[in-house]
Amino acid sequence: MKSTELHGMSDEQLGLTIRDLEKHLFQLRFQSATDRLETPSEIRKAKKLIARIHTERRRRELDALAKSGPEAPRASPTGRPRPTAPVSGGRSGRSPG
Repeated sequence: MKSTELHGMSDEQLGLTIRDLEKHLFQLRFQSATDRLETPSEIRKAKKLIARIHTERRRRELDALAKSGPEAPRASPTGRPRPTAPVSGGRSGRSPG
């Protein structure tokens, strides 16, 4: 499945597809552990397709935020507050002198 095909899918279809792929990936990993996997490249293909779907979902999320306008507060992707930069205490890791 190419990313152009993913663009045409609805959010619900993407969710169902990712759920099916994660089940399929679990089965592939189980087969790999029991030495019955015929094509090891299938695991890599499934993982890449899952990543493509996650990327498409994130792109849509960012597009929706951009359309809502600049007045909308921007949260970090994880929902946690962003860390602040540490204040330098004068130690750069070098010995003085």
